[in-house]
Parts: sequence; structure tokens; C-alpha cells
Amino acid sequence: MSKKVAMIFAGQGSQAVGMGQDFYNNSEIAREMFAKAGERIGVDFKELIFEENEKLGQTAYTQPAILLVQMVAYKLFKDACPDLKAELFLGHSLGEFSALCASGAIDYVDAVELVHKRGALMQEACADIEAGMMAIVGLDDATVEKICADAQAEGKKVWPANYNQDGQLVVAGMKADLASLEQTFKDAGAKRALLLNMSVASHCELLAPAQEPLYELMQKMVKDQFEAPIISNVTTKPYARKDEAVSLLKEQLVKPVKYKQSILEIAPNVDVAIEFGNGVTLKGLNRRIAKELKTFNVSDMASLQKVKEEICS
Repeated sequence: MSKKVAMIFAGQGSQAVGMGQDFYNNSEIAREMFAKAGERIGVDFKELIFEENEKLGQTAYTQPAILLVQMVAYKLFKDACPDLKAELFLGHSLGEFSALCASGAIDYVDAVELVHKRGALMQEACADIEAGMMAIVGLDDATVEKICADAQAEGKKVWPANYNQDGQLVVAGMKADLASLEQTFKDAGAKRALLLNMSVASHCELLAPAQEPLYELMQKMVKDQFEAPIISNVTTKPYARKDEAVSLLKEQLVKPVKYKQSILEIAPNVDVAIEFGNGVTLKGLNRRIAKELKTFNVSDMASLQKVKEEICS
């Protein structure tokens, strides 16, 4: 019996210098993908990703770099396992755009340009404000949500942004407002309330100025062509039409990523998940969210071979 497989993709924060280099060194296809993507947005991806530099940490460059490496991993996997079809696709934040690309609804070169511009729009929306994000560890969702709601009632700009796993929720908003709540979170029982090294506030209302320009770009680039449904970060439900994709990904900019809820939703309906791209961020989260969902990763040639042997044979 063929396995039901979820193809999954991590978001910003999964980047690292040297990611994808094993693919690049060992695959002509990978080198071609790097070159074509670089030509589109005028970036030397080999230099950006393989050499120490400041740009890899800037959202407008981080996003296309992560997506490109994920698409290289996915392309090499598909070539190695041509008969394996996805049951569904799922991404965390930026990873939902990789999911869209893997589903066939957008060409990878267009997707690289799209997320490059998405990152620039996010930076522009936060350029003149001190925005940021804070990781809250050790509190249940309802407590974090209430603290944010109470703070909003006082005029503070803070919102739940990423539901990663039980006891780990990232909030976004104005840095000063986040900092003012650090002790409140700790008094409520948080083990940590840590301001992250970020200059944008993802998945909250501060990104509203980026919504319409992103929507217009997606309308031009996204096709009505899906190999399998994508799970929405906003709703945790599947979609497989262009109009749904562009609407939901526009909304995703200002709404929280419900990753934990999405995994709980899909776990009973798939046999395994495969994470593509650098690291094992989602593999680790999945182990803590739904132990029964076995997750593999494809991050280099060795892990690609392992997944091929275990799942495709």
C-alpha cells in the first residue's frame, strides 16, 4: 500500500550559512536552479548562502534563499522518487510559499522573486517603527492570548503570531510594548520571554501595508494548478485554487501561523511527513506535537538517499 505523505517546509529562522551546499556541489540541476533564480532577482545565491555576509539575515534576502534551497531539495527528491505523490503540502509562514511552489501553483523562479518582494514589503512596513517579536516558553496559549488582549485594551500593539507547539508561542508587535510585557509573562509562569533578533513583526496588523502589493504580485504569478491541497496557516484547512491561495496568503501576513493546530489536523490522515530544506526545525516540532507522525528530512544528499530508501522503495 502506498504511503500518504505530507510535504512540509520551514520558515524564516531555518536559514544558515552553507545550507544547500551539498546539493550544489553534487548536482548540476541544483547549480542551474541557483543560477536561474539569481538572474531573476540580481543576486549571486552562491555568495549569499555559502559565504558569511550580512544580507542572509535581511528578510528580503533570507526568504528567497530559504525557498530556493527548499525547492532544490524538493526537485532532487522528486527526480529520485518520481512515482511518489503528495497527499498534501504544508509550510510554516514563509514555508507556505514553498508549499505553493511544490504543489505546482507557481514556478520556482517566480516564487523566488515573489518572496524577495514579500520580504522587502515586510521590511518597508516596519521601516519607521520599532517592531519585533518575542518567544514565550512555558505558558499555555489561552494565557498568552489573554495577556495580549489585556495589553491591546491598554493601547499596546502586541499579537500572538506563531503557534509552534504546546508551551511555545511567539508574539509580535512594537518592541517597546513587547519589552513592557516581559515581566507580565514571567509572572504568569513563563519560563522564558525572549525578544528575538528581528526587525519585522510577522503575522500581525503592523504588516497591513504590505497586503495589497503582495496580493497584486500573487495575482500575476500564481496559477490555478495544484498537484495536491495546501494546508492554510490561517485556517488549518486545505485549499487548492488560485483565488483561495492569493486570498489566504494575503491574510497570512497579518494573522497568526497555526502550525501546531495544522499538524494536529493532518496527523490522523497521513502516514509520514518529509521536511525539505535546511535543518530539522519542523521535524523537531512534529515530534512534540504529534509523536505518531513520523517525519523525515531532506537537507543534503545523504538524507535524500535515506528517504529514498525508506519511503520510495
